[in-house]
This record gives sequence, structure tokens and C-alpha cells, in this order.
Amino acid sequence: MNGTHLQVRNLSVWYGDRRVLRDVTLDIPDRRITAIIGPSGCGKTTLLKCLNRLLETGEDVRVQGQVLVDGEDIYAPRVEVTHIRRKMGLLSQKPQVLPMSIYENVAYGPRIHGERRRRELDRIVEHYLKVASLWDEVRDRLHGPAASLSIGQQQRLCLARGLAVGPEIILGDEPTSALDPRASQNVEQRLGELKRDYTIILVTHILRQARRIADHVIFLYLGEVIEHGPLKEVFGNPRHDLTRRYVEGEIS
Repeated sequence: MNGTHLQVRNLSVWYGDRRVLRDVTLDIPDRRITAIIGPSGCGKTTLLKCLNRLLETGEDVRVQGQVLVDGEDIYAPRVEVTHIRRKMGLLSQKPQVLPMSIYENVAYGPRIHGERRRRELDRIVEHYLKVASLWDEVRDRLHGPAASLSIGQQQRLCLARGLAVGPEIILGDEPTSALDPRASQNVEQRLGELKRDYTIILVTHILRQARRIADHVIFLYLGEVIEHGPLKEVFGNPRHDLTRRYVEGEIS
């Protein structure tokens, strides 16, 4: 596996007759933040959703190629999808808290996977709220509704909920786009700390954000990977003229 949790091989995706990804082949570096950048409509979110088979919820979608998670092709026949998805936590553009208490949002995943011991659930909830830097703000209202939190707090709660099932990989689809600058900075800081233990892949349309937090960059254009590699190379010395024009703001 060349030391990577996640590999993509000759991946193509069609929505009906429209091909939105073309023969994508990548190795995603472990315990780094990888940013997927490119103009709107270039396939960034489609690529992200392919990594845990979320595209299957859409109609008239066809996927060809391989996505290997720890060497297992998640598109192989008879693969157990729930097992694959458990390896990945997902942060959406808009926080999607469950209609229950703050405590139960974090405990939900462990309960689904069979954890019933109250003391262990208490430990899990406290631990992951601390990891998400939310514990001190909510410790006195754990049994209050999650929907009462601010948007920024809700996004950190979603992060805690995703981490509570023990994933190896965190996927983020523009996870700060609905947040104010302060809340965005808070989430970015948490992600920067979490890369010590997790592989993180983020879609972002904000080049400044990619420059701030990414270690590795994938540049997509019209469904094709034009260039990928370490941030300093892609932004500082791009191999492809199209990449240079995009990162310098000549095309958007």
C-alpha cells in the first residue's frame, strides 16, 4: 500500500451521460491534511464522496475504477459498506446535528456499534468533546438540545461525533464555509492538531485556507487531476501552467 490508508486508481464517475471525473489516480498521504482545490463544478465534492461511497445515494450515478482503503477496494462486489464508512468521519458544509441532546449526538455512533456501558459512554463523550475543543463550553448543558448551539459549535460537535466511532480518515466538504471567521479559525486549528492521528482530506474553494492548513494539494479541473503534490510545490513551483494560473487567480 506504499504506506497510505487511501489510494485511488483510474476512478471515473458519470451522472447520467455527463462524465464528471476522468481517470483519477492518487495516493493520499497519511496523517497529513490534503486539500482538494479547483473551480466550482470541477468534481471536488464528487471525488470526496467517492471515498466513502456516498455517491450511491444519488440516482443515475455510475462509478468505475478503484478506491482502496487499507488495501481493500470499497467498490468491489460484496464489500461491507458500513465497515468502510466507519473508517471515515465526515464534516459537511453545513453542520448536521442530530435532533437530540449534545451528549446523545456524540454517544450515537458508539451506541450503534454496540457500546451500552454508561461509564464508557460518559468517557467517550467527554474525551471527544475535549478533542473537538468543545467540552468547556458545553459541559454544564450536555443534555440540552444540540440545535441550541451556535453554528460554529455545531460544526465542532459534528467533528466530535464523527471521531467517536474511531475513524482513520476525516473527510471535510468545505467544512468552514458556513462559519464566521472566528469559528472557521477554531475548526482549522482543531484539524491542524488532529492530523497527528488522522488522515484528513478537505474540499475547499478558499485558496488562502489551503495555504494555511494543507500539507498536500490536489488540483482538479473539469474532472481531471491536473497536478497534485506537497503544498509548497503546487503553490510555489507548479509544473502545469493551468495550475499556476489558478493559484495566482487568473482563472476561477
